[in-house]
Amino acid sequence: MKAAQLVGLKQPVALSDVPAPVAGPGQAVVQLKAAALNHRDVWIQQGLYPGIALPITPGSDGAGVVTAVGSAADAAWVGREVIINPSLDWGADPRAQGPKFRILGMPDAGTFAEQIGVPAANLAPKPAHLSWEEAAALPLAGLTAWRALFTRAQLKAGERVLVTGTGGGAALFALQFAVAAGAQVWVTSSSPDKILRAKALGALGGANYREADWSEQLAKAAGAFDVIVDSAGGEGFLKLIDLTAPGGRIVFFGATAGNPKLFEMRKCFFRQINVLGTTMGSPVDFAGMTQLVAARKLRPVVDTAFPLTDAEQAFRHMEAAAQFGKIVLTM
Repeated sequence: MKAAQLVGLKQPVALSDVPAPVAGPGQAVVQLKAAALNHRDVWIQQGLYPGIALPITPGSDGAGVVTAVGSAADAAWVGREVIINPSLDWGADPRAQGPKFRILGMPDAGTFAEQIGVPAANLAPKPAHLSWEEAAALPLAGLTAWRALFTRAQLKAGERVLVTGTGGGAALFALQFAVAAGAQVWVTSSSPDKILRAKALGALGGANYREADWSEQLAKAAGAFDVIVDSAGGEGFLKLIDLTAPGGRIVFFGATAGNPKLFEMRKCFFRQINVLGTTMGSPVDFAGMTQLVAARKLRPVVDTAFPLTDAEQAFRHMEAAAQFGKIVLTM
């Protein structure tokens, strides 16, 4: 079969012939229809991820049709349209992942291929209202956003929510999920156009974080926030603390802008602020996320779809950080 493989760090991904997967006990083979990129894939290509072992087929997100299973107990999956939960071996404790936890796409062969073998336990029915491209866009970013909002931050209807960095996949899912839950949502972005597009998805307003007074703009427009969802960190994180209401929650799953140099602890303890780390999600989180998407007929935002043969072009499009929504590969 064909797969887009990374054979050297800081080298282009290239289409290669690789052995087709075979379903062992508890496994399923999925004929992929679409897969989606995450920043993780670009970081692996650039050598900015721990434990890289090459060659590797990247890709954590995928949707397709089950063609074979390795155990009779899983036979009902054959022929079904599915999405793949990329959170492998989470473990028994829903509070945090166990020592065997890993994300599909490294070290396990990922979804940038015509077929993939995965544990049957990581299959979920494809929400019927989604296209293949939309379905492939959902798993990793949707799971991350759902756990951040509902498992970690315990979001309630009517609360004020700030989602930073709108335009990326997880941030857009956080926006869509929070609006669906009845929250009042604001966003930040470096692009006025992305803020306008976020408002079309239900955001009440936003601020350009490249402007010096962005936090003051948000405080004037919305007051303090009950929940803030962040993946950037950096010096802007200190302003998020100031924007958090007493008893509020800041939940974060990334530090793309680096770590803040000074963390003002007194502001957190005096105002009873909860600072919550999160990553990916448990099987229970994945089930909750897919149920919300199916029940509310939510549609992931797809920025651009590339054929698998143009995988390297898709990587460069993500690296440029100009996308609004998910970047998808089609098979």
